[in-house]
Amino acid sequence: MDKLIYLDNNATTKVDERVLEEMMPYFKEEYANPSSMYDFSKKSSHAIREARGKLKDFLGAENEKEIIFTSCGSESANTAIRGALANSKKKHIITTKIEHPCVLNVYKYLEKQGYKVDYIGVNSNGELNTDELSHLINDDTALVSVMWANNETGVINPIKEISEIIKSKNSETKFFVDGVQAAGKVPINVKECGIDMLGISGHKLHAPKGIGALYVNSKTMISPLIIGGHQERGKRAGTENVPYIVGLGKAAELATDNLNYEMTEVARLRDKLEKGILHNIYNARVNTGLAKRVPNTTNIGFEYIEGELILLHLSDLGICASSGSACTSGSLEPSHVLRAMNVPFTAIHGSIRWSLSRFTTEEEIDYVIEKLPKVIDDITKISPYQAELKALKELKLINK
Repeated sequence: MDKLIYLDNNATTKVDERVLEEMMPYFKEEYANPSSMYDFSKKSSHAIREARGKLKDFLGAENEKEIIFTSCGSESANTAIRGALANSKKKHIITTKIEHPCVLNVYKYLEKQGYKVDYIGVNSNGELNTDELSHLINDDTALVSVMWANNETGVINPIKEISEIIKSKNSETKFFVDGVQAAGKVPINVKECGIDMLGISGHKLHAPKGIGALYVNSKTMISPLIIGGHQERGKRAGTENVPYIVGLGKAAELATDNLNYEMTEVARLRDKLEKGILHNIYNARVNTGLAKRVPNTTNIGFEYIEGELILLHLSDLGICASSGSACTSGSLEPSHVLRAMNVPFTAIHGSIRWSLSRFTTEEEIDYVIEKLPKVIDDITKISPYQAELKALKELKLINK
């Protein structure tokens, strides 16, 4: 493959060279176990403290002790959810229909353990029904769990407003936020937003796979998911992964430095891609309407054709995109997120997620805009819905 255009950054991101450079000494020269007592281990333990401080600043936490290092977003979510519930006698949980599988599947498991879980719906743009949340909170509500930004659509949930609703209804209810797709794309301040727990994953913000972090505020008690040694103040046992922790700290620092670029230039390139597709392809539709989204993501449905075929054709051209969450890519079922949004059956199977990063270039976007119309045209020619496609094309021409 001569060309590679990577537009699947919500699945994973390229490790920033500066992150890798920061990590390298802890693979080679500074390999000591940070829990050891001799002087050789001090640089490793200091590096962890420094990285914890960077995460504190990145997330707007009150102090470094509120940051727990984990292996990924899934572990962060499990630790927060199950750890908080272990310290509560209450049995009611509220979440949304559009959470990532690493969260939804935890709640399916907990339902089998006797918990009552309510799932809040979204409108056709993927926006959360906060009135439904307000009505569902009761005296037995132990936890509310809402993602900051959806991994498939990029739609942002009103986290501060949700926190205010929770605290006004039941001050004892804990609030967990899956911040994986928001981190590095929009400003995060857990203290200002009234968040009790928030998880992130390094490989979504140009750190390596295999490292994540969990913020737990000082007033929230959680039990450890992994039991063993004293690491992470007893909240997560296991020898600390020093190089990766250092890498996550550096990635958080760089994300802060590049946040304005993400929110302006990356957003501009995303909008250019979106407009180019809509202008040149008559059976394309933006599934989120005018909903507020993270700056790098667009979810576009191509009506009356199959998304898998689109992805295969794009792959031949060196273009990487996806039809939804990487964690459900083996499933033939349509996206649970798009189903919750009531995306029409004509578009749901032909929906493609495009997710950019700060490494995406103008030339790459131009290339996709140039090549995609022929891909779609070739696929529509073999679609069994020729009459519907013809009618749709005529309708679009009339409305132009």
